[in-house]
Amino acid sequence: MFTKSAVGVSHHRNPKVAAREACEAALKRAGIEGRPDFVFMFASVGYDQRTLVEAVRELTGNAPLAGCSGEGIITQGESDESNFTVGVMTVQSDEIRFTHAMALNTTGSHLDTGKAVAEALRPHASDAIIGMIVLAEGLQFNYDQFRQSFAEHFPEGDQVLLFGGMAADNWAMKETFQYFDGQVHTNAVMGVLMTGSLRIAHSVGHGCVPIGTERTVTRSLNNVIYEIDGKPVLDILKEYLMEDEVDNWKKAVVNLSWGLKASEDIKGEYDEFVIRFMPARDEEAGSITIPTDIPEGTRVWMTRRDHDKIAKGVEKIGENVLKQLGGEKPKMVFHFDCAGRGKVVFREQQKLEVLKTLQGALGAQVPWLGFYTYGEIGPIGTCNQFHNYTLSLMVLY
Repeated sequence: MFTKSAVGVSHHRNPKVAAREACEAALKRAGIEGRPDFVFMFASVGYDQRTLVEAVRELTGNAPLAGCSGEGIITQGESDESNFTVGVMTVQSDEIRFTHAMALNTTGSHLDTGKAVAEALRPHASDAIIGMIVLAEGLQFNYDQFRQSFAEHFPEGDQVLLFGGMAADNWAMKETFQYFDGQVHTNAVMGVLMTGSLRIAHSVGHGCVPIGTERTVTRSLNNVIYEIDGKPVLDILKEYLMEDEVDNWKKAVVNLSWGLKASEDIKGEYDEFVIRFMPARDEEAGSITIPTDIPEGTRVWMTRRDHDKIAKGVEKIGENVLKQLGGEKPKMVFHFDCAGRGKVVFREQQKLEVLKTLQGALGAQVPWLGFYTYGEIGPIGTCNQFHNYTLSLMVLY
């Protein structure tokens, strides 16, 4: 039984050169000669995305590929949030198999993408399922719709542990990119089903604290919110924004988020609140959009990030994963971290110190790949959850 995996990184501004540097490093470090079984790729948006993806695919022998754009990438000892950074993980193994499927959001409903991904992956439902990585477009994705539909159309789909994140575009908040084999899309969702004999250790944690008092959603539709406490939601938000954030939505959403009461079954393992990002506002309609449904009557709190809570939360994630590993060594790590927990919060050295503490606990030589997201997916216990301003860590061992 064997698993060969490694990560290669490049910051070269030429997409073809960057692809070659990252792929050659990943293949060499993994000891893979020829075509890998699967390739994961995350990159920032300074590159011509199609040129980069096509070059990586060619250099890895047209191996199956899944990935997306991020606000930056995360690897061993490195957290790069520049416009030119790409990370490639190559995998060859007889212990795990990655099978991917993609659906385009052409109807506006992620009930349809959940169904399409489930139906495409259904032939593999009889295999030993480890879990599934979900990579989605970053501005309109409705996790609740996708999860519900996938669970309904995939055998025992509600038992499949989900991990992953929403693509990002370096805070431009205009267009994110999803990679499926040699294709590049801006409105896609994909599932990467993991089957085989490996196991998963995982943990999540955010670093936000509530401010102000409890509020109530009084008018909403699916994941679009119009009124809080009977008043226009955009007027309510102004009560919590700093002067320089009122007319700068990007700056506002970096600092301000929603807190929803965590359910009793997850509160003990997690936190009192789950956090939601506000990726879009519609000033004409007077609404904001979040990545999950929010029914009328939902109690909400405004929250802001806390540096100390973020750092302590990362330490706790490492402790939780080590406990689950029980002395076993990780084969590879996938790291999905909120774009709002990177350089907008920490100085570069502070950010690296927090990352190195986590990586040092799990092993400085473990293949490690991730990206800064617009939304994170990771279970709390065995309960699949969507998160924002959160780190979701998945370790295969």
